[in-house]
Amino acid sequence: MLDFLNALAAISWDVSPEILQWKFINLRWYGLLFATGFIVGYFIFSKIYKIEGKPQEDLETLLTYMVIATVIGSRLGHCLFYDPVYYLSNPLEIFKIWKGGLASHGGTIGLLIALFLYSRRHPDQPYLWLLDRIVIPIALAGAFIRLGNLMNSEIYGGATDLPWGFIFLQNGETIPKHPTQLYEAGSYVLIFLYLMFSYLQMKRYVPRGRIFGQFLMLLFGARFLIEFVKNVQEAWEIDMVATYGINMGQLLSIPFIVVGTVFFVRSFSSKARQEAIEFAEKHQKKEGVKKV
Repeated sequence: MLDFLNALAAISWDVSPEILQWKFINLRWYGLLFATGFIVGYFIFSKIYKIEGKPQEDLETLLTYMVIATVIGSRLGHCLFYDPVYYLSNPLEIFKIWKGGLASHGGTIGLLIALFLYSRRHPDQPYLWLLDRIVIPIALAGAFIRLGNLMNSEIYGGATDLPWGFIFLQNGETIPKHPTQLYEAGSYVLIFLYLMFSYLQMKRYVPRGRIFGQFLMLLFGARFLIEFVKNVQEAWEIDMVATYGINMGQLLSIPFIVVGTVFFVRSFSSKARQEAIEFAEKHQKKEGVKKV
C-alpha cells in the first residue's frame, strides 16, 4: 500500500529520447542538448575573450579542439574504464557511439590534452590561463549533458520515497528512482554561477590555477556525493561497492579532487599571484586594451 502511495506522489517520466525520426534523419534530445551546451559555452567564452582582449577568431579553432576531444575522450573513457575486456576484444564497437556509453571522466582527460595542444600553438593563451577560464562554460555545458541523460532515461539513481522521485517508464520501471541527472545538472549550474562570479571579481588578474582548482574540487566533489544514490553503470561495480563502499565513478573522481585541491592551494602563493599580474599587464600593453 505504501509503495502504491509513493508511486502516486512520484513523477511518471515517459519521454521518448527521439525528437524526430524521418527516413535517414534521427534527431535525439541528447544530441540536441549536447550541442546546445557547446553553443551556449561558446557565447560565454566569447565574452571572456572580449574582456581579456583575445582574438575572437581563435574561438572557432578552440571549439573544434574541444568538441573532438570531448567526444573521443568520453567514448574511450567509457570503454576503457567500465568494460575494457569487451571493447578490447571487439574494438569496432568503440566506434558505435549511437549505442550509448560516454564517461565524463574520460571527456575531462580528453579536454585537458586538447587544451594543452591548443595552448602550445597560442602562446598568448598559456595552459593554466586557458584552464582557469574554459572550465566556466564547461560547468554549464555539463548541466545540458545531464539533461540529455534525463531525456534518455539513463544513469538515474536507486529507489526513493521522496516526492520528486521519477518513475522511468521507458525502462519499464514501476517504482520511483532518484533523478540523479537533475541532481548533477542543478549542482553544475550552481558551480557555473560561482565560478563566473569568481572570475568577474578578478578578471585578468585571476591567480593561475584558482578557478581551475575550484572547478575540479566542486564538480567532482558533487559527482562523488551524488554517486551514493546513483545506480552502478556496470554489473561488476556491485561487488566493488560491496567491498570498498564506492563505485567506479567515485574512484575516478578522487584524483581530480586531489589535483584540484593542489592547484587551488597553490593559487594563493605569491608566485601564482605575481604570474597573473605580470602576464595581465604585459598583454594589456601589447593589446592596447584598458584595464577592466
